[in-house]
Amino acid sequence: MNENERKEELEAMKLNEHIFLIGFMGCGKSTNARYLSNMTGAQQMEMDQQIVEEQGMAITEIFSRFGEQYFRDLETELIRSMRGKEPMVVSCGGGAVLREENVELMKESGKIVLLTAAPEAIYDRVKHSTDRPILNGNMNVEYIAELMEKRRPKYEAAADIVISTDMKNVREICEEILERVHRFRGKK
Repeated sequence: MNENERKEELEAMKLNEHIFLIGFMGCGKSTNARYLSNMTGAQQMEMDQQIVEEQGMAITEIFSRFGEQYFRDLETELIRSMRGKEPMVVSCGGGAVLREENVELMKESGKIVLLTAAPEAIYDRVKHSTDRPILNGNMNVEYIAELMEKRRPKYEAAADIVISTDMKNVREICEEILERVHRFRGKK
């Protein structure tokens, strides 16, 4: 590949809007957001980590002290604050799209990419985690499958693009995300 082709390729990878990665916990949002950020040169944001830093406490503590509603309000404010900022790759918390207002705000400033994985794969990825308050006391495939099924309609309704992460490496997933986001952009 000559220098001009490489420049064209890099230019094609640049984002002109945010990419919001959504999906159930453990589906690969953080890993793929990091890789996409490196591929595109866009800033990466971990919504949960941003909230932890802003609040000065862990998510489990936010939940126990203030409740889920308070946490969901923090998510909405964070998404709202992204309007007008340079395009970035955003790894959303697993429940961010459960609130319709969040979905509308995301669609105003970017594309929503739903990453999916089988419940067994999710379990394998999160079984040793202690910072998943929704799974506390319910760390098993059956509960994960049930919760995934409960959230599936909201995830699918929010998504502009759906990508399965099963049996793919991070490079393959991110290349597919960029290809489909760019293809989607061309349909406007």
